[in-house]
Amino acid sequence: MTAPQPGQHMAKEIAEQPAVFADLYNRRAEFAAIAQTIRERSPRFVLFAARGSSDHAAIYAKYLTEVLLQLPAGLVSASTTTLYGAEPDLRDVLLVTVSQSGGSPDLLEVTASARRRGALTVAVTNTATSPINAAAELSVDVGAGVEHAVAATKTYSATLLALYLLVDAARGGDGSAAASLGELASAALEAPGISEVVGRYRFVDRVLTTGRGFSYPTALEASLKLAETSYLAARAYSGADLLHGPVAAVDAETAVLAVTSSGKGGDALRDVLEAVHQRGADVTAVGSAADKVAAAHRILVPETAEEVAPILEILPIQRLAHGLALARGGDPDNPRGLNKVTRTL
Repeated sequence: MTAPQPGQHMAKEIAEQPAVFADLYNRRAEFAAIAQTIRERSPRFVLFAARGSSDHAAIYAKYLTEVLLQLPAGLVSASTTTLYGAEPDLRDVLLVTVSQSGGSPDLLEVTASARRRGALTVAVTNTATSPINAAAELSVDVGAGVEHAVAATKTYSATLLALYLLVDAARGGDGSAAASLGELASAALEAPGISEVVGRYRFVDRVLTTGRGFSYPTALEASLKLAETSYLAARAYSGADLLHGPVAAVDAETAVLAVTSSGKGGDALRDVLEAVHQRGADVTAVGSAADKVAAAHRILVPETAEEVAPILEILPIQRLAHGLALARGGDPDNPRGLNKVTRTL
């Protein structure tokens, strides 16, 4: 039997995303039914519980909730429940637990506890039979299929799309902004310039990722992907936070990956990148507005409505992480010290 090649699972799963998006969009009626229950319960606040890549998806959903639904939203600190036994009153609260596996013990406890304390609980997972799905009142099946690589790719992007469809349905939308994502994803995956950036960043020691608005979660996920697959010292900052101190550490030895798409977030990042560029950093811009900012390298992504741009932005970054890992002699399917399911308490 032929031995598996390094990174073959991650490459295959990255390539599956256009089909995953199309299938998920065709299931949007399922999200409308769940959204109807949410509207009937009229939550006044939304909490998201997640870990790892799913936490970045939850931050994206937080932006969606506050911008599209005009509802305040926050992220759960699971340890307040699991370690400290806090039991706040969660009546009139919607708790959304985001977990690829649906098996993290702390997220399971948070979900079950929140339901007992009056919250409407929704599980968003890629494992329809998971314990978290069973604990929640409602559940959304991401439906990305089995993911063999440790580093999440298709489950992350599919979770973004699932969260968008859910939030959009909750405001009475029809998901039309996501209608062409399946087709556009293919173009995003084939965006020119990725191999050049792999060659450019192969020997860097540290990478800083940044974005604003809806693109900030993409910067967070990019940092994680580069750290877990290529073992780079990667840090992510909001463009606004970057100017509040961390920019002082930026110099000609710093590789900066900037996520910038058309819209208010991308517009707000322009001055930030000008400041970073002037400090001599090697800037690569990724997104539909990559050609409108100060950068040495650009990876253009098809333009969409700003609120769904993160679903496409992450795709060439996944390919970049995969390529860098291989170029640096690693196996992105099996990052050292990591497992597919991380069980935290």
